Amino acid sequence: MIKFLFDPDTWQEIYSSIRKNKVRTGITIIGVMWGIFLLVVLLGAAKGIENNFNRLFGDFATNSVFVWAQQTSKPFKGFQEGKGITLKMSDLENIRNEIKGLEFVVPRHQTQALTVNKFKTGTFGIFGDYPVFDKVQKRNLVYGRFINHNDIAEKKKVCVIEEEIYKQLFDKDEFPIGQYIKINDINYNVIGMYKEGQIGSGGPQGNIHIPFTTFQQVYNRGDSVGWMMITGKPGFDITQIEADVKLLLKTLHKVHPEDDRAFGSFNLGDIFKKVTEFLLGMQFLTWFVGIATLIAGVFAIGNILLITVKERTKEIGIRRALGAKPWEIKRQIILESVFLTSIAGALGIISGGVVLMIIDATLGQGEERFLTNPTVDIPVIIIAAITLVVLGTLIGLIPAHTAVSIRPIEALREE
Repeated sequence: MIKFLFDPDTWQEIYSSIRKNKVRTGITIIGVMWGIFLLVVLLGAAKGIENNFNRLFGDFATNSVFVWAQQTSKPFKGFQEGKGITLKMSDLENIRNEIKGLEFVVPRHQTQALTVNKFKTGTFGIFGDYPVFDKVQKRNLVYGRFINHNDIAEKKKVCVIEEEIYKQLFDKDEFPIGQYIKINDINYNVIGMYKEGQIGSGGPQGNIHIPFTTFQQVYNRGDSVGWMMITGKPGFDITQIEADVKLLLKTLHKVHPEDDRAFGSFNLGDIFKKVTEFLLGMQFLTWFVGIATLIAGVFAIGNILLITVKERTKEIGIRRALGAKPWEIKRQIILESVFLTSIAGALGIISGGVVLMIIDATLGQGEERFLTNPTVDIPVIIIAAITLVVLGTLIGLIPAHTAVSIRPIEALREE
């Protein structure tokens, strides 16, 4: 077989066959090439959307929900409509004890404050946080550390700043760790600096994190909680956890069970689930369209070879009469089919790769980009190429069988 592949006569015959049907062969190759091209581009675009989603939300635990208190919209047990609700630290303890499937329940506080370093000032978001916050929304630390349990216990005046704040309050190349900044005229020691992701940042101004207990003391918040982040364990439905938490909070705060406005929430896990389902659906559709187009193109190659066999009936008869074996005739036609599909596949993969590079250079740049690094994994390309070769081989069997089914004497009579 190897000797056959490197036989010049074999390739001369394939070349002669293609040259006799240049337009027809060219159109057929374009059909197969278009199928693999669509497959590569659509899979690359789907991967780019997935990468961009991970870029935006990658810092978050994917099965999280955010819950905060609002005002009631229904009277209940002597309380009038419009009663204000404040979350308490005791609520978190009740949630931990009563709700199943919880991994983290993280209380948070938030405000805005004027921040000063020497002669530079700015107004930034100030967050009161526990160390566990770094587990549900990872801080990409550049220098130093995040808040620890000792900071919480001793109510230390320490802070972790975002890189954007460093740029506004510090001189270039100035090391921030150990420096002091004033937040509402109170000195805080900078213990860490992080680079924020796209979602959850303080926007163009940036965020500052201080110990939760320090925030409570400085801003006189008592045992209140501004809002909470709740993360479910793997295998637990975060949507059900959200519903259970709200129902428990309604019971604790004497709120009507059907009051949907008393507690607000944002279910990040549900968003992740919907996006994941969308991406899976898009990938399935891409494979379906790509494979269907490939099959249509490969069948076109089969039709071309059937026509070629018909045109070469007399030639095949002469070869059979001179002693050519049926399997020799078959392998020649199958090789021609595999050759055409391989050429079309290579052209489709290359052109698809070029288009993805153009898309990345145009739509995949900047902070507002829609796609991030639209690429196709090498194993996927290999699978597509193998599929193409297999289809080319199978479709080549049809004209090959037709060729050897003609008896030599009948082929020689063919005009």
